[in-house]
Amino acid sequence: MKLKTLFLSITTILLTGCMAASPTLTLEERAKIIHDNVIILDTHNDFSNANFVEDKNYTMRLKSQVNLPKMQEGGLDVSWLIVYTGQGELSDAGFAAAHSKAMEKFNSIHRLTKEIAPDKIELALTSDDVRRILKDGKKVAMIGVENGYPIGTDINNVKKFYDLGARYMSLAHNGHSQLSDSNTGDAKQEWLHNGLSELGREVLEEMNKWGIMIDISHPSKAANIAMMKLSKAPVIASHSASRAMFDHSRNLDDEELLLLKENGGVVQTVAFRSYLDGEKSKVFAKARTEVLQKIAAKQGKKILTRAERKALSADQLDKYWDFYEEVSQTGQAEVEIISETIQQVNVSDFVDPIDYMVKLIGIDHEGISSGFDGGGGVYGWNDASETFNVTLELVKRGYSEQEIAKLWGGNLLRVLDDVQRIAQEIQNHS
Repeated sequence: MKLKTLFLSITTILLTGCMAASPTLTLEERAKIIHDNVIILDTHNDFSNANFVEDKNYTMRLKSQVNLPKMQEGGLDVSWLIVYTGQGELSDAGFAAAHSKAMEKFNSIHRLTKEIAPDKIELALTSDDVRRILKDGKKVAMIGVENGYPIGTDINNVKKFYDLGARYMSLAHNGHSQLSDSNTGDAKQEWLHNGLSELGREVLEEMNKWGIMIDISHPSKAANIAMMKLSKAPVIASHSASRAMFDHSRNLDDEELLLLKENGGVVQTVAFRSYLDGEKSKVFAKARTEVLQKIAAKQGKKILTRAERKALSADQLDKYWDFYEEVSQTGQAEVEIISETIQQVNVSDFVDPIDYMVKLIGIDHEGISSGFDGGGGVYGWNDASETFNVTLELVKRGYSEQEIAKLWGGNLLRVLDDVQRIAQEIQNHS
């Protein structure tokens, strides 16, 4: 069984000693020792409810980028599964529909960990849970909520989501919610709240109270600054990169990053091609889309542009993504052939913003996420089975085992501990 604990055991000390004393170890061998010793945690993995049923689920090596066999192959220990709902109308009907979809996602995760594979994967609610579950030889599931939209206008839903296992939540996604402006307003500088709404501020306080980490990956810059100033606890960016390295509204600029450092939080650099190198990404995406369009056309359908997707209702968008996943799986072999001839965003490109942000805000405020099964993946780390390649690149660049342990999960779990400690203090004084 892999050693998975933040505390150095005798075995780790011996292995570290061997690494220092034995010049015969190759760089890859040293990287494998480190990869086995540290907790490998990915903060953002989307999923389809269709893959969480009795006859098709994560115990099988599905075509999804994340499942238990691929986690085992790549040494990925902790998968944050995402309760995602697309942004719809700000109405009672819209809120109710989103809440229902969120509950379906929660139920799928609980079905996996309680009914389908309780002997293989367990839901963790604390960092201590993570260590205990890994010591028992199982993989770890944790829950993040992408978009506070399904909260609706009922503040009690924050505690409800907490009780269901949510340990981080963003207040917006792609589109302004009732709680917060989204980064998508950046293009035309069109805002609904000029940051946070009053309800959004109340939800933030409630998240502080119960111990849910505040995720600033999708909201607007003004909303992010407000959240970092208002929050009594550190925040996270569950899947973002550096805007100084590549100018995309989903990335955090240096001002936001420095505020995040001051706040005590952590940014989880995401393996989204289009957030890392837009030019490389566009060339490959164009070729890939041409392949998928041919497959879709045979079904009398088409791959939609971003503008066309934005015109869909939340329900239509969910159905579209299920269709897109099916087409992507069908075209995977042909896309892999193309990938051999077109320069792609790769693991090295992915680690570049990690280097940048470590230098800007320090090793204690930086982490790693994939965005798998939601558009994430780079050449060399395109599913959970290839997770080791990230550790190998970090070792190539001179990161120590202690630093890699922080990047792969130590920093995120430290923030979770801080958030839960502060929540307990708030509850004790309320």
